[in-house]
Amino acid sequence: MNYDLDFRYRRALQPDALASIATATQAVVDAMQDARNAGIDPARDPATILLARHVGRIALGHAPDETFAEDLPLRRQCLAKIDELKSKPALVALARRGIGYDPEAKRAFHREARSALRVAARYLGLEPDQYDLRSNFAGPAVSGEITLHGDEIYVQVSIPCIRPGREVMFRRCKGRQDYLGDRNHFCDIAVLAAPQSFRALVVRETGLSINPRQQALV
Repeated sequence: MNYDLDFRYRRALQPDALASIATATQAVVDAMQDARNAGIDPARDPATILLARHVGRIALGHAPDETFAEDLPLRRQCLAKIDELKSKPALVALARRGIGYDPEAKRAFHREARSALRVAARYLGLEPDQYDLRSNFAGPAVSGEITLHGDEIYVQVSIPCIRPGREVMFRRCKGRQDYLGDRNHFCDIAVLAAPQSFRALVVRETGLSINPRQQALV
């Protein structure tokens, strides 16, 4: 399956954090892989080209935040791609891509997961004061966990090192101090990105009841 996300386009537009040849080169390598994952030839990808130019300019001693007029057409293409991808969930693409040892991608994954869990909570009939939402960034090699913990439902998102398709774990619980809960259930992160499907799965697997009026509101 091909997928794309706006991460490399944003990095190409603001590469000032890529201040050394090593970090800038790694950004090019990552961008090339992201382009291939999206079914795009890296040689024609505006973000990859911009980042490659950035490596050369860092090698020549230019400041990492310096801009160049000849980059304007490529920058416009990157902005157009970002606008195009706004309607597509980045969470799934980030999970498929992997985020180990990439702090920027990790922050994006946690941000997108928190957003998806807030939407899921609404579909599960939860008001903002009826659940806790927390992040554990953990070490640099792993994704960490993003957790929604309500009075009756516990949902955790992470990227497993093995067995893809189990990025979301959910279970019934007995209060927000219950960290063990009932039996664990797992699903692919793409299910979480489709909140109606996720709600149906949670109800079917855990028996969680949702007020019909609350269902109608979403």
